[in-house]
Amino acid sequence: MLKIFKVTAILEGISYLVLFANMLIIKNNNPELYHTLLRPLGMTHGVLFIGYILLAFLLKKSMNWDLKTFVIILVASLIPFGTFYIEKKYLETKANA
Repeated sequence: MLKIFKVTAILEGISYLVLFANMLIIKNNNPELYHTLLRPLGMTHGVLFIGYILLAFLLKKSMNWDLKTFVIILVASLIPFGTFYIEKKYLETKANA
């Protein structure tokens, strides 16, 4: 399940950045494309975000995360590039330990 969480973390981070790019760049340059992409990008990001949170809750006990680590992992999903940091800092070191 850890491997699934790592993949979900990376995909969630990518979807977050693509959604931001759609909002900040494409919206101003091509409003029609923005509206065409908004629903599928938003839905994809929403599903990956929920998957990330659910998997974090499921892995909390098996990975022996303390409350501080768990909160950092959850909050990282709200920050751009946060899930990439979590994947490298917490999931790589915990998986190799």
